[in-house]
Amino acid sequence: MKIVIKPQGTMAIYEQIVNQWKNAIVTGELRAGEALPSIRKLASDLQVSVITTKRAYEELEKEGLIRSVAGKGFYVCEYNQDYLKEKQLMMLEKRLSEVIGECESAGVTPEEILEMVQTLLGV
Repeated sequence: MKIVIKPQGTMAIYEQIVNQWKNAIVTGELRAGEALPSIRKLASDLQVSVITTKRAYEELEKEGLIRSVAGKGFYVCEYNQDYLKEKQLMMLEKRLSEVIGECESAGVTPEEILEMVQTLLGV
């Protein structure tokens, strides 16, 4: 699986890593028991600091999505796919609410917001 980092994005790099791993788990691209690259290897591949990848792995471990096996590395845990998808939807709703609030502050009408979304979706 390839992780793509957008340095100019609004989301912290560790959050981008976390979200991409979560998406890979939800879609089945990463399966329970599958090994993840070491913290140092991922940092090297992404050209980011080890601290950044360590923070991403800690976040995933805290959420119960991966586990650390001493001397072996990190592995994807068994998970409830529906629960994980629901958590992602909640996060996306929160981010969309923030963007809509920014649009409203900028004087963008609901119709203009819908038009932007449709354009971005290619609908």
